[in-house]
Amino acid sequence: MLDRYYISVFNHYKKAFGRRSLTIALFYINFLELSFTFVLAAFFMAFAKQMKIQVMSSTKFWVLLTLIALFIIAKNWMRYNGKKRTILNAKLKTKQTSVLLLWLLPLGCFALAFILLQVQ
Repeated sequence: MLDRYYISVFNHYKKAFGRRSLTIALFYINFLELSFTFVLAAFFMAFAKQMKIQVMSSTKFWVLLTLIALFIIAKNWMRYNGKKRTILNAKLKTKQTSVLLLWLLPLGCFALAFILLQVQ
């Protein structure tokens, strides 16, 4: 699923930006995965607060989330660099998804995460 989103963004910006489309597509996929991770983390944190479960302190939570974010960025950098991108581009020549909807997906996830972080 994420591969299809990456290729859709890459192919959309390839005509206008050339090689910079690689950076834009990598930024997008990192932004998308980080937003999914942030929503899950916010959900579990809100769930733990509501259930009065003290799993970890807030500082440890943010440190762990930062380490996970760094891992995701490194993973995507290695995954979508070179031959894998060429193979994906050849395999996924399907109907393109709207780029506007693709950019609204991570923004919606971040909005949902911020709402979940407001839980008392």
